[in-house]
Amino acid sequence: MMNIQPIHTDADLERAFARMEELWAAEDGTAAADELEVLSILIEKYEDERYPIGPSDPIEAIKFRMEQQGLTPRDLEPYIGPSGRVSEVLNRKRKLSLRMIRRLHDGLNIPYESLMDEAAA
Repeated sequence: MMNIQPIHTDADLERAFARMEELWAAEDGTAAADELEVLSILIEKYEDERYPIGPSDPIEAIKFRMEQQGLTPRDLEPYIGPSGRVSEVLNRKRKLSLRMIRRLHDGLNIPYESLMDEAAA
């Protein structure tokens, strides 16, 4: 039987996680699976409200992809422009243009959401 209550505190959150662990192997179509689904929705809502994730940092997203793929600043020239422009972008002296964002997304598969900051939106 479901005894689900709203999550108002971190202690409530911990109890919800503990209950989720108990239900983790529930078979689809069972009351336990329904309870698991409802708990996951409540947990997500609480975490979104209590611990919101701010906008990503476009430069950190680029640097992360460079690290993942072993790229150097010179490898970014096809997407950003000449080496001086790449340096300005990586050192936060120049904002990404929409054209740069499109090229970085298309060429390096960096999500648009990661490349857009509040100023560009």
